[in-house]
Amino acid sequence: MRIARFSIDGNVAFGAVEGGTAPGDEADLVLDIIKGIPFADFELSGTKVPLSKVRLLPPVLPNKVVAIGRNYAEHAKELGNEVPETPITFFKPSTSVVGPGDPIAYPSFSQELHHEAELAVVIGRMCREVPRERVKDVILGFTCANDVTARDVQQREKQWARAKGFDSSCPLGPWIETDLDPARVADGLAVQCTVNGQQRQLGSTSDMIRSVEDLIVHITEAMTLLPGDVVLTGTPAGVGPLNVGDEVAVTIEGIGTLTNKVIKRG
Repeated sequence: MRIARFSIDGNVAFGAVEGGTAPGDEADLVLDIIKGIPFADFELSGTKVPLSKVRLLPPVLPNKVVAIGRNYAEHAKELGNEVPETPITFFKPSTSVVGPGDPIAYPSFSQELHHEAELAVVIGRMCREVPRERVKDVILGFTCANDVTARDVQQREKQWARAKGFDSSCPLGPWIETDLDPARVADGLAVQCTVNGQQRQLGSTSDMIRSVEDLIVHITEAMTLLPGDVVLTGTPAGVGPLNVGDEVAVTIEGIGTLTNKVIKRG
């Protein structure tokens, strides 16, 4: 099931996305409004609205986004970094999250903004100290993410909080795909980023150094994850600059495409 969060006529709701998944089918998609929330038992209402009539929102409003750095060897190499012995974890605040179609505001304190296409894991239940064999049980689904990074700030500041946590630095969407599982991710989902229609990144989740299971186990050894929290799993090679006016799109096989435009911060 694909679960979207959306607004229509001033109201916010979740809905199950129905219709084709092939490129160009978006105009035929409809939303069956969910009675309840997707983090508990819910029913489909049978009330349907065309996707074209709603505004898609971030599919979740996470309490926290836990991100993983340098989880693809070629990406670490392209920036002159070694593959870390243990996962590099950092936070992106809830205020960094925006949805599909929302603008990415170029931060005034940076001169080098980069895209980073990533698979995002959406947590479905409160959990801590999750054993590897139970990881699948705590995942609601997967979505697309863009870990937008002020690269110059990241390189000159020891902590990445400003470089990766500024407002609008975490686009998520367009929806949550619940029919994927960690085994399918390990087999390999294509991860692509285009800027103004030109391909910049093309990788596979099979190239992740540490699997989804490894990451969830590692993170929950230290902290409790809550329903709606998001884990970013790292980016493949090919990261590069974004400029004001650029349209950046992250496409992940089996999920969909997340598109945002870069604007000047007002």
